[in-house]
Amino acid sequence: MGILSYDRKAELTAFDETKTGVKGLVDAGITEVPRIFLLPSPENLNSDEELSLPTIDLEGIHEDPIRRKQAMEEVKDALGSWGFFQMVNHGIPVDVLEEMKQGVLGFFEQDSEVRKQWYTRDRSANRVVYNSNFDLYSAPVTNWRDSFVCSMYPNPPQPEELPSPCRDILLEYSSQVMKLGCSLLELMSEALGLQPNHLRDMGCATQLQVTCHYYPPCPQPELTMGITPHTDAGFITILQQDQIGGLKVLYKDQWTHVHPIQGALVVNAGDLLQLITNDKFVSAQHKVVANKVSPRISVASFFLTDLMTQNPKVLEPIKELLSEDNRAKYRSTTGKEFVDYFYKKGLDATPALTYFKI
Repeated sequence: MGILSYDRKAELTAFDETKTGVKGLVDAGITEVPRIFLLPSPENLNSDEELSLPTIDLEGIHEDPIRRKQAMEEVKDALGSWGFFQMVNHGIPVDVLEEMKQGVLGFFEQDSEVRKQWYTRDRSANRVVYNSNFDLYSAPVTNWRDSFVCSMYPNPPQPEELPSPCRDILLEYSSQVMKLGCSLLELMSEALGLQPNHLRDMGCATQLQVTCHYYPPCPQPELTMGITPHTDAGFITILQQDQIGGLKVLYKDQWTHVHPIQGALVVNAGDLLQLITNDKFVSAQHKVVANKVSPRISVASFFLTDLMTQNPKVLEPIKELLSEDNRAKYRSTTGKEFVDYFYKKGLDATPALTYFKI
């Protein structure tokens, strides 16, 4: 019986209704990956070891103008070619990073009956939305991961609206990430030859959404994916990953492993940043491979524009970056239109940006 000849919808629904995600399957002791997770062809788990993601040291960028200029040039090069970089000396203390990872682990490893109470597909139902695969019913392949999402800025949840294992640290971590993101947006504005506050004034940090991922160990990691190749929808993503590894970035048609650096954070440009910079900064495809060994934790903080419908900001390529030889490549849109399209489409390996090209 071929993969296509089974009732996929029924199996997705049955999986969804357990409300325990991929973690529930692993807890039940499965030894084979269920059909809904199978890739069309096995994943090659090797990657190009020659290439290495740029690492940028942010030490002293607020005090030393020479260091700032150097970091700004490095950001410009990294986002213009890779769309990604790792950063060290970013100012968020190691103990805050560790506590955040432990909090996420605590959420996913609590009793399944407690975890189930947070499970929902309605993005507007709760301040915290926990489920497996936001695009479960639209994506061609189900990813081997569970997630919970919290909107942490501009209106952070009350502590009691957050799960107890990560309640205090989520509020602390989010406020530190917000500060760091705003300082990166200033560097990026300068890298584009604009005033430091340009990207912030455009609304690139109007909302902060923190998404916490749990990738359970997988009995057959080559047959599925932690997350299939995709780009991010927002302006920038600040990602904390643990030491397990598995994140890969597409650079010059090669999948390159992002080696975890203790205490470092990964930054990448999202589709909306590529749109407003008219391709000066690129939103690169990336994926996470599954692994057999142990759970992988990551925390992705997405910087978004206002997604409300009242007076949404119009997003289009920045006028100052355009010229006779460099005309706008994308049509105007709003953050809501873009993100709605991204969610509806799901992670189907086609870039959302294509739909907005002129």
